[in-house]
Amino acid sequence: MDIEVIEDKKRAEIFKCLSDPNRLKLIRLLYKNKREMSCSELGDNLDLSLSTVSYHFKALRLAGLTNTVKDGRTKYVSLRYDTFEKYLPGFLNTLLE
Repeated sequence: MDIEVIEDKKRAEIFKCLSDPNRLKLIRLLYKNKREMSCSELGDNLDLSLSTVSYHFKALRLAGLTNTVKDGRTKYVSLRYDTFEKYLPGFLNTLLE
């Protein structure tokens, strides 16, 4: 398969993932805090249930926008800055304006 086709599929996946306002809120909070955060911490900050946060982070992880690390029963999420820089340079800064 042509590399342009592969890259365009990745871009489409990212844009589809970012079309949800709750996912943008989660990304904004992670970016503002500049650290990994637990799913429950993110949910508390945004008044979202743990199941809602987990649902959105699965989509973000599958799109390559976040990393998830499990420590016992707690999941910690962080941004994948490399993906944002490759496909959406400057995007994260627009979330703080």
